[in-house]
Amino acid sequence: MDQLTIEAVGSLEAVDRAAWDHLANPGWSLGPKGALSGRGPRPFNPFVTYDFLKALEDSGCVGGRTGWFPRHLFVRGADGAPIAAAPAYLKTHSRGEYVFDYGWADAFERAGGSYYPKLQVSVPFTPAQGPRLLVGDRDEAERRQILAQALVALADQSNASSVHVTFTEPEDFAVLDDAGYLARLDTQFHWTNRGYASPDDFLAALASRKRKQIKRERREALANDITIRWVTGDDITEDHWDAFYEFYMDTGSRKWGKPYLNRTFFSMLGERLAHAVLLVFAERGGRPIAGALNLIGSHTLYGRYWGCVEDHPFLHFEVCYHQAIDFAIAHGLQRVEAGAQGEHKLARGYEACETRSAHYVSHPGLRAAVEQFLREERRAVHHHNEVLNTYAPFRKEGAS
Repeated sequence: MDQLTIEAVGSLEAVDRAAWDHLANPGWSLGPKGALSGRGPRPFNPFVTYDFLKALEDSGCVGGRTGWFPRHLFVRGADGAPIAAAPAYLKTHSRGEYVFDYGWADAFERAGGSYYPKLQVSVPFTPAQGPRLLVGDRDEAERRQILAQALVALADQSNASSVHVTFTEPEDFAVLDDAGYLARLDTQFHWTNRGYASPDDFLAALASRKRKQIKRERREALANDITIRWVTGDDITEDHWDAFYEFYMDTGSRKWGKPYLNRTFFSMLGERLAHAVLLVFAERGGRPIAGALNLIGSHTLYGRYWGCVEDHPFLHFEVCYHQAIDFAIAHGLQRVEAGAQGEHKLARGYEACETRSAHYVSHPGLRAAVEQFLREERRAVHHHNEVLNTYAPFRKEGAS
């Protein structure tokens, strides 16, 4: 690993698409509109693809006045070819991350420090697990170690207070922990496919009362002549995106004021990654009245956004959670990650799982305070998840 060059670039425009995708998803190949082929040593993750991240830049969802300034980190070998990379952003706020550090920022700034800018290593607006230290399929541990150190150096050069690597996978997390980053845990709710051949097989694994509850809930969700349609790949049209964007704007404006993604981004997503997109629409009288956007990985279905223009009992649960399980079973996917928060997902067969992030804090006083806080928070998260999973709907051994 001699004669390395480390650099940060302000846009993926300066990066070769094939080289980035090899580092992010080695062994996998994306054809037109994201048609997936190949088989890699790790699961394919759509969020770290060149096309997804570049669409965020090209649509103006990051860069400009958004407070997300791309600083993608690259390590190049002696021949100039990239051997490792990290999707990184210099940030002037903490919005759109889903791992909340507002308290840290407030405390540091009240003490006279400057918390912003900070260096964020993540997929913007996306609380989904995935690789963050992109190393291809060679010398993986060593390349991850180099990236962990290089991110700290980039933060120092940028006068950033800290580095935050969020929703990372265990291989990255272990290296970052060894490199002196502080470990943080949080809770999401994921569904696991335990070899179910059909939705009925899944329901058979539930306690009788929970099974009846889900069946009744699903019947009531589709009352009033509501039907469900899956749309993916070449079948997705601009009319579909228009309908979904109306749903997205309604939910976003009610939850966080100004939604992060613009209409242009969704068109670009359809142009570049349509085969990695699943739109679930609820329709009544031939008109979409609700919908959910999912991204499809090789092993996991990732639920992202939902919205509606008509309110119907249980329709949210049907479109977002039950239909995601049905799709995963039908396509042999191993998991459904249903996004951030939501203890109500437990009753629908999802289980509490830990997510991981790693944080490097430069200032000794702030680091000591954050380290103590995270130590206590980790214990609380462990205990909370154990308690939550006692409410999982699965039948006990020997029960009907």
